[in-house]
Amino acid sequence: NPKTGQPYGPDFPVITGRDWVHSQALLADRLGIECWAAVVGGSLGGMQALQWSLDYPDRLRHAVTIASTPRLSAQNIAFNEVARQAITSDREFHDGRYYEHDTLPRRGLMLARMVGHITYLSDASMGEKFGRELRDQAYKFGYDAEFQVESYLRYQGERFSESFDANTYLLMTKALDYFDPAYEHDNDLAKALLRARCEFLVVSFSTDWRFTPARSEELVNAMIAARCKVSYAEIDAPWGHDAFLIPTPRYTAIFHSYMDRVAREVGA
Repeated sequence: NPKTGQPYGPDFPVITGRDWVHSQALLADRLGIECWAAVVGGSLGGMQALQWSLDYPDRLRHAVTIASTPRLSAQNIAFNEVARQAITSDREFHDGRYYEHDTLPRRGLMLARMVGHITYLSDASMGEKFGRELRDQAYKFGYDAEFQVESYLRYQGERFSESFDANTYLLMTKALDYFDPAYEHDNDLAKALLRARCEFLVVSFSTDWRFTPARSEELVNAMIAARCKVSYAEIDAPWGHDAFLIPTPRYTAIFHSYMDRVAREVGA
């Protein structure tokens, strides 16, 4: 529980995506759910959907992974490390025990969110939304937020710092970094996917440079090599990684069509 202020460090194990999926399976047991019609997730959630298919192959019929990846690139890990350093170097972090000090590492969380938010958007979407528009229509030659994009990032960071727990952010980024189903299978993703029994839908977005379509295609090719049943769609959308949160017509049509099929299979 992050509210305990458990410190982040080598003496405290990091929770992985596999741990989360195991906890979800335990909850399903408690609820009496033996098999899911579909497990659906975007981004980190897409990784968990994939993990479900590998760790509990007989407990789901379909897995939908959206704007996701079979493992992070070095660039993605680097962005996550910058975010973690922003948090842990905040003087209010107190080795993760900030609640004991009745404080929060707000500045660190704000900077982490600003870095992360930049990676969720495409250059085109940022240009269309903000361009080089100034807040007061003139240069002030200072270090305050003069451009609209600066003001937007600061606003997003400040909001995030008031609503999200710092230790949770650290754990989530580490779970992202460690996710790699091929790691235990001689770095052979197809070999890892041999355990899967469900059908897959994989969706990517053309301007998502955080989890590029090439990474989804890598996943699809491995699924095909493992003789999995898989459908794949790349959606042309200008919003970068955030596109998976925006109901564009082709995206929603593909998703609804697939889920309608799932519903027919279970007689819903």
